[in-house]
Amino acid sequence: MLGLRGTLLCRLLAEYSRDASGALRAYSMYPPTYIKPVYQKEKLEELIESGEAKEREFTPVRAAYNSHTSSVFHDSLVRKFTNHVMKTGQKALSRELVEQTFREIKLIQLRKWNQSQTPEEKSVIECDPNKIFHKAVENCRPLLIVSPIRRGGVTYQVPMPVTEHRSYFESMRWLVKAGKEKERTIHFPQQMARELLSAARNEGRAVKMKQDLHQLCEANKAYAHYRWG
Repeated sequence: MLGLRGTLLCRLLAEYSRDASGALRAYSMYPPTYIKPVYQKEKLEELIESGEAKEREFTPVRAAYNSHTSSVFHDSLVRKFTNHVMKTGQKALSRELVEQTFREIKLIQLRKWNQSQTPEEKSVIECDPNKIFHKAVENCRPLLIVSPIRRGGVTYQVPMPVTEHRSYFESMRWLVKAGKEKERTIHFPQQMARELLSAARNEGRAVKMKQDLHQLCEANKAYAHYRWG
């Protein structure tokens, strides 16, 4: 039980955390009118092409985080994938495994490129591991997902659209799971490189997991109306 002083203090904090419109600011040091910074070169070019950069010209911007960088060697998707590979907080080991995976992809593609006989065959072989990784993640992203919803004492698997953040999460989780399902004589970077190359061709176990999920959504489409129940 809070005393009178504690109750007044909580009320003052709640009033202080509200802005002029009455919405909660979640104790942020920036007002809601401040927008998040855009530090990636690709997104800046998209804003300039769409004309949105002109509209944001005089809009106040929040300070960037320490982890934000515009370096060409920084890739937010690779960083998230590294976090998925990591176990028990061993970030250095996770980074090393991802680097070895990319190195293995490069060696496989260069070996295939050198064995090609004609320039046409060489032109279709992608040797950039970063592009192969992005294509593999995009091919594994689901469009729908099932969610358990209880109605009348029965739990139904209801299909519903998946958010962008959740689709990337499921895609990378399936890729890591497929990379860990290997024989004891095969190291993780080698197996992970094979799975990424297979997913880039729209094949492999991770793509099969996505297709199985879509088939489950198709089988349970009769329960889709329970989303709004």
